[in-house]
This record gives sequence, C-alpha cells and structure tokens, in this order.
Amino acid sequence: MEEKVSEILENVLGLLGLEGSFEVDEKEDAIFVSIDAEDPGILIGRGGETLASLQLILNLIASRQFGAENSKRIIVDVSDWRKSKEEELATRAKEWAQKVLETKEPLELDPMPAWQRRIVHMTIEATEGVTSESIGEEPERRLVIAPKLDA
Repeated sequence: MEEKVSEILENVLGLLGLEGSFEVDEKEDAIFVSIDAEDPGILIGRGGETLASLQLILNLIASRQFGAENSKRIIVDVSDWRKSKEEELATRAKEWAQKVLETKEPLELDPMPAWQRRIVHMTIEATEGVTSESIGEEPERRLVIAPKLDA
C-alpha cells in the first residue's frame, strides 16, 4: 500500500507542478505522508486549508483504488507544519483547561477543523476536572470546554 500511495502522491504533485521529497510510512492504523517542499506554504495554504485538501484528495483516490474497506486513512504533513500545530494545540488546550478550572465557567472556542478539534478533545480528556464537546455544524463547528459536574 505504501508503494501505491507514493505513486499517487507523485502523480498529484506532478499535476500540480510542485516538487518536493516525501516519505510514506504505513502503520497499523494509518499511512503517514511527510512532504518536504522548497516552498511549503504553497502546499500548506492559509491555516492548513491546502494541506487538508491534498489529504482529502489522497484519501479519495486511495479509497477508490483499494476499496473503502481495504483503505487506511492517509495523514499528510508538510515540513512538520501539522506536527508543530498539533503540539501548539495541545499546549493551548491545557491552558484553556486551566482557565476553565480557575473560572469554573465554560469556554467556547473559535471554529476549527475536525483534526484540530480531535487534538483538543484528546488533551482535555486527559485533564481532570474538565470535559469538552463539539457544537454547531461545519464549517462553524466549535469546541466548548466546561468544568466536569460532580455526579
């Protein structure tokens, strides 16, 4: 599957007229693609929008070629942008949780993509005394971090 994903990515980058080196690493739960590009901003886009689109395209193509039941989720990172964003979000989630614990008031965050909400949810889940939930509809879906109510 790694080899086929590499081939798909090479074709997509070629069609976009973009050059860069990349590594494909297949794990049990997903396929991770790490791209190093001369101008990573072109592949990342504003707020990671282009990166999300590239990832969606790769997932759609792979799903069609392998069949949805045989296909693994493909996660794309460009020049470690996603990795640093995940670390930043985890740090901010801890700060938000601390604020909620101090004020005992829920905190509603600005809308964010699903993969970013997931990082915040996972961080909040590991923090005692707070809980999180997603509210609203895409593209305005947002997170609310609230104090846990004692049962």
